Amino acid sequence: MVEQADDAPLLFWAEGPAVSLPEPVEAGRWGGSPWGGGAGEPVAAALAGTGGRLRESDSEQVEEDQIVAVFVVTFDPRTGNMVEWCLPQDIDLEGVEFKSMASGSHKIQSDFIYFRKGLCFGLACFANMPVESELERGARMKSVGILSPSYTLLYRYMHFLENQVRHQLEMPGHYSHLEAFYDDKKGVLPAGKDTPCSQQPVHWLPSIHRYMYPEMKITHPAGCMSQFIKFFGEQILTLWKFALLRKRILIFSPPPVGVVCYRVYCCCCLANISLPGIGGTIPDSKPFFYVNVADIEMLETEMSYVACTTEKIFEEKRDLYDVYVDNQNVKTHHEHLQPLLKINSADKEKYRRLNDQRQMLLYSQEVDGDCSSCEEDLFILFFMEQNNRIFQTLMEVSASQDKTLTADHARGMGLDPQGDRSFLMDLLEVYGIDVMLVIDNPCCT
Repeated sequence: MVEQADDAPLLFWAEGPAVSLPEPVEAGRWGGSPWGGGAGEPVAAALAGTGGRLRESDSEQVEEDQIVAVFVVTFDPRTGNMVEWCLPQDIDLEGVEFKSMASGSHKIQSDFIYFRKGLCFGLACFANMPVESELERGARMKSVGILSPSYTLLYRYMHFLENQVRHQLEMPGHYSHLEAFYDDKKGVLPAGKDTPCSQQPVHWLPSIHRYMYPEMKITHPAGCMSQFIKFFGEQILTLWKFALLRKRILIFSPPPVGVVCYRVYCCCCLANISLPGIGGTIPDSKPFFYVNVADIEMLETEMSYVACTTEKIFEEKRDLYDVYVDNQNVKTHHEHLQPLLKINSADKEKYRRLNDQRQMLLYSQEVDGDCSSCEEDLFILFFMEQNNRIFQTLMEVSASQDKTLTADHARGMGLDPQGDRSFLMDLLEVYGIDVMLVIDNPCCT
């Protein structure tokens, strides 16, 4: 079994019918367009039922290109990061020069970055090339990026952006390919809107509880989830609890930041619920992807998010986050959340079951040639079904006469009655579920 890389294109969760799996393409070829996103290109893989098997549909869904901006960012040794060129010329790109070239990028050769600008999402590819120039201090650094109202289609243009940033390094100032790309892919902007990124509707990844499961279109980067499991191990169960409680989660890592953007995505996927009527009044867990100090004011207003950064100064700003992830070290400064950091017996059992299911899937793929499901689907389904079981039980108890949640209920939900007591209490409070918890506090027994 060939392992998939951790740097595959990042895709999106969104509402819509199931469609067929994308067909493999030759390197450097993107269907009907030299920059990708050809009109006939399938855009998603979808799940059906509860077995993690992929369903094909007769419906051919073609997403319209909505590229609202294309830009080139450069590092000037005298003035720092700056937007060198962009289309349209009058679009507001304030801050993009820092979002598309992460702090510390001078230490690496290349990277890719997902970020948010207003209500738009961006993807930029960065490259660093040594040059014999005293004016440039021996290195030329640039990023080429795009903005879109959603990040559903950004992955399609990863290779084009990678090629273009190399082109900009080798032939600075030649923008004809980018101009042609924008003319071909630009979105139709609302009349009279000078700042589309602050006006367009945004499609948040985990608003999944609003839709019934079979109608959801689910796509993701190949290998993303398996790498996430391998990196965090049993601690994914800790992250799962924080994500389900809609906490503000900030992931720190030095560059490269592309793979860390995937961890943001995976963390959001942990909290998906497909039961109707659950979580309608609580904030969505928003994937902000890469953030820097310029985003501090914006983060101060957010009730729930998942983001990543390369700037260590964020660790000191505790009012901006609830959970801080430094490499594989998950921590919180909130005393009432401390019990959630401890891995309990139920967590270990869930992690064991997840790995058992992964091994069974890999075995069936190798021995039986069963390619109807994949490891990514299994990961998403595993946590969605776990979440559904918890909330189905809580809703049934809340609808009963005595509204009493017992230790047996907790075990039936796959939770540790003692170890997950504080988690359950927080869950009831966050989601506003009227249930009386009668599990003894281990500190008082």
